[in-house]
Amino acid sequence: MIIRPRVRGFVCVTAHPTGCARNVARWIGHAEAHPIANPPRSALVIGSSASYGLSSRVALAFGGGAATFGVFLDRPPRGRRPGTAGWYNTAAFERAAADRGLLSAAFNGDAFADETREIVVDALARDFPPIDCVVHSLAAPRRTLPGSGRTVTSVLKPIGKPYHARTLDTDSARVADISLEPATDDEIESTVQVMGGDDWRLWIDALKGGGVLAPHARTFAYSYIGPELTWPIYRDGAIGRAKAHLHETARELGGELSRTGGGAHIAVMKAVVTQASAAIPVVPLYMSILMRIMKEKGDHEGPMEQAMRLFGQKAYGNRGISGDARGFLRLDDLEMKSATQAAVMRAWERISTETLHDHADFEGYRTDFLRLFGFRVPGVDYGADVDPVVPIPSLVAP
Repeated sequence: MIIRPRVRGFVCVTAHPTGCARNVARWIGHAEAHPIANPPRSALVIGSSASYGLSSRVALAFGGGAATFGVFLDRPPRGRRPGTAGWYNTAAFERAAADRGLLSAAFNGDAFADETREIVVDALARDFPPIDCVVHSLAAPRRTLPGSGRTVTSVLKPIGKPYHARTLDTDSARVADISLEPATDDEIESTVQVMGGDDWRLWIDALKGGGVLAPHARTFAYSYIGPELTWPIYRDGAIGRAKAHLHETARELGGELSRTGGGAHIAVMKAVVTQASAAIPVVPLYMSILMRIMKEKGDHEGPMEQAMRLFGQKAYGNRGISGDARGFLRLDDLEMKSATQAAVMRAWERISTETLHDHADFEGYRTDFLRLFGFRVPGVDYGADVDPVVPIPSLVAP
């Protein structure tokens, strides 16, 4: 069948298996060209099928030679219905790992569920060396809480007062005003339960309880700080409250793991186009401006470049862990350069629908967005028939 992109708001509901495979191959090439000096032996990546989770797994496996186990939740293809991009990304990863003789396996299931943790721990105990690197990279809209079975939903809202700003309607390439009402106390609590550190803690406890966590294991979770421009909706909003809880969890886990030579770390990443970031008001417009400026300066990075800098320079390089005064591993250093942020603010003051292409890289943003789903990838014939049914080697059965 011929698969075309069908975009609905901030989601593309189709994915192209050949384009996804080409994207993964390009990331693998980057990782292999930048080997990690002192890589972990065995890594678990929770939320492994796209963006920072996928790039982390590629970096550790193909840049470091690590055995990797990926946990993801994606829709498999059925008949003439394509699977999700994460399914195709994982299939391409597993094929490449097998070709290179790397130990690799994956499980498709709800990472928030106790049953998933039990299945993964059993598989790790059976087939993998002790896990000495755990990457927790979940960006989910909802979570079913263990024990109670209650499902809670995260929100992208300010706290305390309404928020008025400009954002980018990516469907129409139009700069529009947006107003968001503040989150309620219940919405804030739910957002913390979905995006805070509770699930990270449950995974580490399950790995320790199952005897599969190496004594010197290090674990990583991702965060974002960004400029003041985004703070009302991000740092100071409901999602920011969740990230604060994530940071506190890192401090607690770090104290526990450090007793046996390990640690827990927050990696503060730069703004990149992901399925999650595309949904955050204001952020797509900010990123479109940022991309133009950083490309002009020659220091633009995507998820793969960020992951290689994280693991190759900040975590497993020759200098060991390299954090700031708060212990954060800062990968947003290029984004937050004062000259770059000053240029962003100048463009922000001038931008409108009419001047969008003068002050922002909208086409670059749009291309990065579509490439998340395997479209606009160089060298792919999108007019050719493609079989949407692609199996994943080394997929652990439920």
